Amino acid sequence: MAVQILLNLITAFLWMMLIGDGSGSSFVIGYLLGCGLLMVLHNFLPKPLYLKRVWSIMKLLALFLRELVLSSFAVIRQILRPRLTIRPGIFAYETALSSDFEVTLLSCLICLTPGTLTLEVSGSGQTLYIHAMDIEDAGQLSRQIQGTFEKAIMEVTRL
Repeated sequence: MAVQILLNLITAFLWMMLIGDGSGSSFVIGYLLGCGLLMVLHNFLPKPLYLKRVWSIMKLLALFLRELVLSSFAVIRQILRPRLTIRPGIFAYETALSSDFEVTLLSCLICLTPGTLTLEVSGSGQTLYIHAMDIEDAGQLSRQIQGTFEKAIMEVTRL
């Protein structure tokens, strides 16, 4: 992956020298040309295209921001109600993630989302104990975590 980034940067700088323009816009054009060149030559490269991982990281960040905004509004809505209608609880979440980095990232994303908190990770690293502000159905909450955060983490780490 580092070789691909280096090739992309070299292409951008070569483009700037060939044009004779040292501006940022010519660098961006050269970088985009380098991206196109890497896409054309990706069959000859030993590793998958690094742009796939960058795209997966961007999708994970967008997913986190969306969940952050939605859960913040849910917490604010509960705070502003005259009577609390929440059902707080703790549930065990079995994860399919295998590495310590993946489990830690999932735990951090859960903790950073308002209304949820990872209390503990089991010794095997496969079970997370999560406290949620409002649990109507623990199975539904588990499927939501699996379909959003866990899936996005796998896309980033397992290319």
